[in-house]
Amino acid sequence: MAELKPGILVRLSLSGAQILVCIALLAVWVLAQAPVSSPSAGPSSLVDRGIDLAAKGRCEEALPLLKRLADDSDKQLKYRAQLATARCAIKRKDGHATVTTLLALRHEYPKDPEVLYLTTQVFLKIAEEASQDLARIAPDSYQILELEAETLESQNKWPEAAATYRKILEKDPKLPNIHFRLGRAVLAQPETQATTEEARKEFEQELTIDSTNAAAEFWLGEISRRDGHWAEAIPHYTSALKLDPTYPEAMLALGMTFNSDGRFADAIKPLEGYTKTVPQDPAGHYQLAMAYARTGRKQDSVREMALQQQLSEKNQAPPSPDNTEPR
Repeated sequence: MAELKPGILVRLSLSGAQILVCIALLAVWVLAQAPVSSPSAGPSSLVDRGIDLAAKGRCEEALPLLKRLADDSDKQLKYRAQLATARCAIKRKDGHATVTTLLALRHEYPKDPEVLYLTTQVFLKIAEEASQDLARIAPDSYQILELEAETLESQNKWPEAAATYRKILEKDPKLPNIHFRLGRAVLAQPETQATTEEARKEFEQELTIDSTNAAAEFWLGEISRRDGHWAEAIPHYTSALKLDPTYPEAMLALGMTFNSDGRFADAIKPLEGYTKTVPQDPAGHYQLAMAYARTGRKQDSVREMALQQQLSEKNQAPPSPDNTEPR
């Protein structure tokens, strides 16, 4: 009978528990040597990848990933993804996608400088291209002259703007809004009796063409009010508000004119409407306080005067920097 060697005897003498421990250790070692598979990328990491690709100009690859953005995504991630989408849309000259994305950004981040800058650049570009198309397609149209006049207005070149509007009316004296624009350009020049009368005639002519032009009615009221003709101004302001009940300037002007004419009770309604529409204007609260005081509503008058004082002091204080949206 063969004799067993001491080493073999030792190995055979291991208990069952020791064998189980050895097996467990071996299993751990095997698992440690196996390659670890990375988890599949989640939506956020895919969107981050899309943002990186967009920054490198690889928009065809980026856009499908950016579309994986979830509605409940982190606000900062959503902001970056929407900006990347907008820039890709601009790069691809996709006007619909550009405008849609920018409007969404403006809605969600109305005070963000980058959003405001990008929106300005895009819409300036759209306007520039549209004006070039107009000049190419219809070089002799009145719209070309109207664009020229509006450009002159923006430069405060009122006599030149008025001359351009007159050229338009030579072609077609019944075009809507042109008599109004001419009247406004004339009224913006140094005031004389002649310019005031010319502007009045243009506003009146506008109303014969378009009786729904609330702004023409308003400016007829302004001419009368500036001349101190309260009784003439009031019907024009009233007509302007009938045409456009949300016209804030007409609300204020009507209330002021009622106050000037001593009709304080009548002034209250338009001035209350104005202070609700434009609550940050101290002039509205001052005029309303006056109307309240003259109709015996002392507490209301005190409240409005306090608001007027607060707003006036606030307007005189140096502006504080706007809070921007998170990046």
